[in-house]
Amino acid sequence: MKEIKILKIGGSVLTDKTRLESAKMDAIERICAEVANCRRGLILVHGAGSFGHIHAKNFSLTEEFSPEGVLETHRSVVKLNGLLVEGLRVCGASPVPIHPLSSTLLRDGRIDLMEVGPVVEMVDRGLLPVLHGDVAMDRRRGAEIVSGDQLVTHLARALRPKLVALGTAADGVIFNGEVLSAVRREDLPRIWSQLGGSDGVDVTGGMRGKIRELLDLADAGVSSRIFNAERPGMIERVLGGERGGTAVEGRA
Repeated sequence: MKEIKILKIGGSVLTDKTRLESAKMDAIERICAEVANCRRGLILVHGAGSFGHIHAKNFSLTEEFSPEGVLETHRSVVKLNGLLVEGLRVCGASPVPIHPLSSTLLRDGRIDLMEVGPVVEMVDRGLLPVLHGDVAMDRRRGAEIVSGDQLVTHLARALRPKLVALGTAADGVIFNGEVLSAVRREDLPRIWSQLGGSDGVDVTGGMRGKIRELLDLADAGVSSRIFNAERPGMIERVLGGERGGTAVEGRA
C-alpha cells in the first residue's frame, strides 16, 4: 500500500449553502487544479453543501425514512461529485467517484460497514478516489446522512494515513478572534461555546460536528489539520507538509 494522504474539502468551500444546488465553479476549478498537482497517494472527500443538506432537510431525512428523499438527496450530491470528478480529469488527474449510498452501511447514523480495500487498490493503481457526503442505508433508521467528516475518520482509522487535512471556509478553529494552533479534548470546556455551526443549511453539525469527529480520531492515534481551503495555494502547501490552520491532536 502506498503512503496515503486524505484531504476533505468542505461543502461551504464548493457551494453557496444558502441556495439549492449552487456550485462555486471558480473555486471548484481552482481546487481541482491544486489537488491534481498533489494527487499521488491522495484520497479526496468532499462535503455535499447545498447539493445535499437542503434536500435532506426538506425531506426530514435525519428524522424519518423517505424513499423519495433518499433518491433526491443522492441525485443531488452526485451532481456535485460529477463536477469535481470532471474538473480533476480536465486537470490531468485520474479521478474515480465512490458513492457512499452504494458502498456504506450505517447503524444509528454511524458507519457500520464500509469496505476500504477498493479505495486502497485505486490509490495503488494511480487513481484518485473521490468520495462525498451522501445519504446511506441505515440498519435501524432506514436511511441517514453520512457526512464527509465521518467518511474521513473511518478511512483514517482503517488506513492510518500520513496526513489528514480538512479544508474549510475558515482559517482553523477560532477562539476569541484568534486561530488556535492546536485543539485537544481537554480544551473543549474552554472553547465549546465559541464553536459555531455552519453558514446556510447543514444537517451534520457544522464546526462542532467536525471537532467531535476529529477528536475521536485523535483518541485513536491519528491527528488531523483544519485549514482554509478558500485561500489559493493552501491545499498544496498543507499537503506538502506546511503546518497551517489548527491541528486536532490527542491528549497532551
